[in-house]
Amino acid sequence: MTVTQWSGRPWLVHGFGLAGFGLEDLSKDPLLSSFRSVVMKQLHSARVFLLDKYPENRLAGDGLVTASAGLLLIIKTADCLPVFLVDPENRVVAAVHCGWRSTLQKILVSACGLMRDKSGSRPENLLAALGPCIEQKCYEVGPEVLEGFSAAGFDTGRIFTPALNKDRFYLDLRGANRLLLADEIGLRPENIYELGACTFCSEDLYSYRRDRQTERRLVNFIGIKEPG
Repeated sequence: MTVTQWSGRPWLVHGFGLAGFGLEDLSKDPLLSSFRSVVMKQLHSARVFLLDKYPENRLAGDGLVTASAGLLLIIKTADCLPVFLVDPENRVVAAVHCGWRSTLQKILVSACGLMRDKSGSRPENLLAALGPCIEQKCYEVGPEVLEGFSAAGFDTGRIFTPALNKDRFYLDLRGANRLLLADEIGLRPENIYELGACTFCSEDLYSYRRDRQTERRLVNFIGIKEPG
């Protein structure tokens, strides 16, 4: 799955993976086989790394930023939200893993701040793509999650609704990150693209909550092509 509005940027490659597409398939794709894939140990944190070359050791965190061609930034998901950021002016890209814990810690603010500080990226020029994740109607959480988002300064009335079960709530994970991008970071709403598939509802996608599978993950990737 790709953002059709990004197809006119020949220097950019990206994709949100479907079920059955794995890391081994990247090397089989003629367009992607020349890239070196960067795969983190994901922690549900707000840790974001800036890469100017392939890392010598495996990184532990939830966001990757690069302006270097030939690196394929990988985010693996199975209900959490994968987000890609693109600065077309400076040719910088980022891949961010946004579960509820990373969202609560405002990892997208960290990623955009790193792009700004290291590459001069301006929020009004950034593009964002929000991939498939579990939709609000399927994502029931406890009161401690709502309280955490409230303490972090989120407008909980815009991203939580009461669930059928007492003292439970439905969380709009995509909506929470959209609010961060538009209201706190300053992206233009028209520059935020959404692929609205629900991982819980779609058999073409992996869902931890539906399948209770600890191993299977969707592979999402973004990178900058080598010139020439």
